[in-house]
Amino acid sequence: MSTHNPAPPSPTTVPEDAPPSPGRPPRNMATPDGPSAWSRPVATLAARAAELPDGPVNALCGASAGVASGIVTCPLDVIKTRLQAQGSFRPRTYAGPTRAVYKGLTGTARVIWREDGVRGLYRGLGPMLLGYIPTWAVYMSTYESTKEFLNARMENKWLARTLASIAAGGCSTLVTNPIWVVKTRLMSQVSARASEDHRPPWHYKNTFDAFRKMYAKEGIGSFYSGLSPALLGLTHVAIQFPLYEFFKMKFTGLEMGKTGGNHEDVHWFGIAAATVLSKIAATSATYPHEVLRTRLQTQQRSLPTQSHDHVSFRGGQDGSGYTSRPPGTASSDGMINIPRYRGVMRTCAVILQEEGWRAFYNGMGTNMVRAVPAAVTTMMTFESLKIVHQKLKYEGQRLQDED
Repeated sequence: MSTHNPAPPSPTTVPEDAPPSPGRPPRNMATPDGPSAWSRPVATLAARAAELPDGPVNALCGASAGVASGIVTCPLDVIKTRLQAQGSFRPRTYAGPTRAVYKGLTGTARVIWREDGVRGLYRGLGPMLLGYIPTWAVYMSTYESTKEFLNARMENKWLARTLASIAAGGCSTLVTNPIWVVKTRLMSQVSARASEDHRPPWHYKNTFDAFRKMYAKEGIGSFYSGLSPALLGLTHVAIQFPLYEFFKMKFTGLEMGKTGGNHEDVHWFGIAAATVLSKIAATSATYPHEVLRTRLQTQQRSLPTQSHDHVSFRGGQDGSGYTSRPPGTASSDGMINIPRYRGVMRTCAVILQEEGWRAFYNGMGTNMVRAVPAAVTTMMTFESLKIVHQKLKYEGQRLQDED
């Protein structure tokens, strides 16, 4: 860095509404017209930020945004998972009427609070945070890079955003599906005081215990349960993110992650409105795939056995307060182990036959209450961090120009 004070250059007239350029910082920041108010540590950080490529920055901003939304909405995610999985743990020999334990948002919250307390509302938070970091890091970095690649080669920006959303969603789903299976298992796990016909056939102490037991008892394939409906869920992001960019352009005139010439003049209301509208539209159109994914993820598998005719003897749960019973997905009485849910179409048929079409929308109201604040938290955090990065980047470029 230069240690002497150079003579100030001649002032340059810049229009108020002129957008920032790579070599010129916004008007509200330190410009050649005035000295920099940035401290030396921040100026050093700004110089480093100017050298960072956009890929790692988008990944970091996306991961931070996902973690923030996960902490805020974990209780609602637990309630949604309980509602989606309700009915999947009944023994096959059960012939009585279907009895719903979880009823709506407040009813489910009361049951969880009564049986498990506050810990029950945050069950699965560990794998959720563990999953959000790579999910949003992979998604945001892949989405931005793919979108820029396609924009340079396609005139249809809507199609480019849709393809970028699908590519980013596919990459993040393949990378993080095992984490989300464990998260769903933990969130659907109930206490020993729960009724017999709503108790899943497993008991995990924590995230790592779930990974260990699933691998030992069910094999590597259990971590990719529900992958088909999860990939089917790419239709969700294919709707949400192009719509978000469309609405944000309408409300603010800017694309995702972009700011205008004045960083202090951020259209937060426009960003929030674009997020809410796009999330409601995407969730309403694609919700049934989430129920299918939850049912497949919470279905316990069994490893192949050496017994006659591949008969599988599996008990219920271990530990005090748990009694051995035939799980809803297999039997422990010597019958051949045939999963209740097999593939997307078979799962659809079984749910429709046993519970009716309304089961495909179990927990949708709760999911809306959870998904919309989660999306707003995610996008607000992402946009805020991108603004901070752009401020540092412009200041770093200015300092480099001075040197």
